[in-house]
Amino acid sequence: MKAAPFDYARPRDVGEAVKLLAGAGEGGKPMAGSQSLGPMLNLRLVQPALIVDLRGIEELRATSETTDAVVFGACVTHADIEDARVPDPARGLMREVASNIAYRAVRNRGTIGGSLSHADPAADWPSALALLGATVILEGPGGRREVPAEKFVTGVFETVLRTGEVLVGVRVPKVSRRARTGYWKFCRKPGEFPQAIGGVLDDPERGTVRAVIGATRGPPHVLGDARALLSRPGDAALLALADAAALADDAYDRQLHAVALRRALERLPA
Repeated sequence: MKAAPFDYARPRDVGEAVKLLAGAGEGGKPMAGSQSLGPMLNLRLVQPALIVDLRGIEELRATSETTDAVVFGACVTHADIEDARVPDPARGLMREVASNIAYRAVRNRGTIGGSLSHADPAADWPSALALLGATVILEGPGGRREVPAEKFVTGVFETVLRTGEVLVGVRVPKVSRRARTGYWKFCRKPGEFPQAIGGVLDDPERGTVRAVIGATRGPPHVLGDARALLSRPGDAALLALADAAALADDAYDRQLHAVALRRALERLPA
């Protein structure tokens, strides 16, 4: 099957992209790496009147760094992160996550902003960036606004993006030198979307212990204060956390997510 006919625009800057999308209303669709949108177009799951290609906007391919954070443009690819062409504020975790997304051909084109905006519950970046306490930067007809990554995804393929808005970047705070991270995901075979994700961040210098349960039936479930996990709780406690992630009615899912979180804990360096 081939995509339904659509108009195509390649804006030179974010302002032009916003204007095009706002003018198209619900019929406009931004495109970054096209690794999700492309198949959806061909299957006619989406039939936009206008595709706005963001890849020509230099700002969205750039990365900037301050003393306490790194800002990734929305069109920074998974391969850029995997190959350390951009800084890793999480001291290796972002490189690890990027290197295990799908296959290299996908990582060469897929983008951090596109993954977030697509909001597949099983995608890695919504969970990993929520774990790291990242901030999503949006621009629309009303100007720029910022949203915590853990509040950006609201449901299955649903986000807080408004009509005409574009995700322009993600600000990720730098962890300290003593920070420890653990991340684990279950996939039936290499390259597939995971069935369960667990992640833990312990950053004693910043007084931060966070955890995430991802690949759920909605947005990632974030534990903003996960200090109790560092004592390696038993199975019952981990299953209770899985219950909080809206998995209580499926015993298999509960167990899978509880084990993913346990394995993330076990990956924390001593």
